[in-house]
Amino acid sequence: MALQDATAAPPHSYAIIMHINICSHNLWLDGLPRTSRAAQFVLSDSMKILNAMPPYNLFGVENPDFKDAMIAVLPIPYDSTVTYKSGSRDGPHAIIDASRNMEMYSEEFDGDVTQLGIYTLEEMAPNLNSPEENINMIQKEVSNILDNGKIPVILGGEHTVMVGAVRAVAAREKDMSVLHFDAHSDYRDSYSGSKFNHACVMARAREACPSCFSVGIRSTDEVAARKYGKDMLYRKDMHKMSLDDVVDTIVNRTKDNLYITIDMDVMDPSEMPSLGTPEPDGLSFYELTYILRGVLSKKKLLGIDFNELCPIPGMIAPNYLVAKLVYMALGYAFFAKK
Repeated sequence: MALQDATAAPPHSYAIIMHINICSHNLWLDGLPRTSRAAQFVLSDSMKILNAMPPYNLFGVENPDFKDAMIAVLPIPYDSTVTYKSGSRDGPHAIIDASRNMEMYSEEFDGDVTQLGIYTLEEMAPNLNSPEENINMIQKEVSNILDNGKIPVILGGEHTVMVGAVRAVAAREKDMSVLHFDAHSDYRDSYSGSKFNHACVMARAREACPSCFSVGIRSTDEVAARKYGKDMLYRKDMHKMSLDDVVDTIVNRTKDNLYITIDMDVMDPSEMPSLGTPEPDGLSFYELTYILRGVLSKKKLLGIDFNELCPIPGMIAPNYLVAKLVYMALGYAFFAKK
């Protein structure tokens, strides 16, 4: 049997998550994050040779320091309200694992974005009793991140992880917009008997932050289209625009302070197949990063999440794509402005 990286969290089920983290919903002690259990392993010399991979955190940062970090990453392995294909609970691990295999120098930024200071918190044990309770837990954890002066980066998990984060950010910053990249409008007031389904996330986000703008939409219900269509940039209309026009539209329709939420199904499934609810005719990686570059050069990023990656066993390219997207987004927001 091959030896696994002792510092790496294995692909997990909820049973494993609950076994590790039961009664440990609070990731903080005395206002600071608890040390990851993975860091407590003591390896023999022979095991150190076999476990030469970078540390198990986003981008494999060596010796991360929470106090000096600008960015705090919160992985949330949760997908209890998905309506088609499940598996996005494995997204955070897949993103982190792929990120540890990236080259950290970027020719675009002529530097290493991890120099900003990036600290990865322990995975948050999801509350499986109630989607609403889970959102409340996320709001509390993101509030702790903000209280410590860090920029929250959320790795989902399904799209509901965004709602708690938006609530936490909006409680501190009233003059802000939510910029929403997605194939679906997600404006249903309730779905499958719940107001906290992943099909309802923008309806809930709008309650905390009335200024919302959606990009890449190509699947919506009639009620949402008629009520919120003016705040959506449909994919069909994007085809008639240059990418610079898309950037200008977003800049003009949003406030200077942004919370960005990226559902990976905004991308085309030919390039991003690891999705629970894929829709054809999506954005390419080039288009998405071009738009992010243009918008973030003119806006302040308050927080961001990447969600709905549904890993396919044996197919690592989509996981790597999301890891690279996280890296590029943080670079556009902070590193390029240094």
